[in-house]
Amino acid sequence: MPPTRNIGRAPPPPTGRGRHSGGGKTVGGKSASGLGKGVGLSRLRRQRKIHRDSVHGITKGDLRRLARRGGVKRISAAIYNEMRGAMTDRLKKILHSCTIYLEHANRKTITVTDVIHSLKRLGNPIYGFDKDWENKSRKVLKK
Repeated sequence: MPPTRNIGRAPPPPTGRGRHSGGGKTVGGKSASGLGKGVGLSRLRRQRKIHRDSVHGITKGDLRRLARRGGVKRISAAIYNEMRGAMTDRLKKILHSCTIYLEHANRKTITVTDVIHSLKRLGNPIYGFDKDWENKSRKVLKK
């Protein structure tokens, strides 16, 4: 009887340096799968990420939860893009004010105090971060 081929069976594992952990996923090493689209091993190229507005990372569910916290019962479908637009405008104002503090202090990292000062500058301070408020509300225990 002649030797039979693997008819109806899974193909043999590919040869290469990658260690396979099952499911066809490469664990380590270099192989043609997972390194981007290309023809053969010599034309492998990196897939570039499609840049879209990062505010779309805030999902409809996230916006719905924010609206619920604000007391909104029903939300129209057209509101989500308006909410994203309002959020970007607000963040641009806050971050522009933060960069003023950064440039003045010769730093490259935004700190919490930069955000607190810029919110206070824009007229929307966060409660609990004011130095005067802390001194007035704190009671000193005398022994």
